[in-house]
Amino acid sequence: MKKQEKPNHENRVNTLNQILAIAAGGALGAISRYGMSTGIYAVLGRGFPYGTLAVNVLGSLLMGFFYVFLIERMTASVELRAILLIGFLGSFTTFSTFSLETLTLIQQAEMFKAMLNILLSVVVCLLATWAGFIVARLL
Repeated sequence: MKKQEKPNHENRVNTLNQILAIAAGGALGAISRYGMSTGIYAVLGRGFPYGTLAVNVLGSLLMGFFYVFLIERMTASVELRAILLIGFLGSFTTFSTFSLETLTLIQQAEMFKAMLNILLSVVVCLLATWAGFIVARLL
């Protein structure tokens, strides 16, 4: 049986730095999501979950772009990756809101809108992530 090593001070500091980076990015991502989605709903109304769809598509595009740019191109620090990919984009995009809005459409017997939201969210977000990869690799 292998003796478990005690975490040293440097490892604890690095872990704390990553947690703080994720928290900071998460706060900014959540505020950005709220601002963007409420702005879209103010213009287009709430008849379809346009705000959540737009946030998730943009977030998927940015996830693909920054994944390639930060990891493949720059080999960015763990903290920078944590801020952008896990913190900001993790809280900016929102699967739980997508799920709730889709379920609400189903409960309102808006089956076409519910299925359209599922199709657009999955297909367009996947294409946006792929587009982010392509754009970042072309730079």
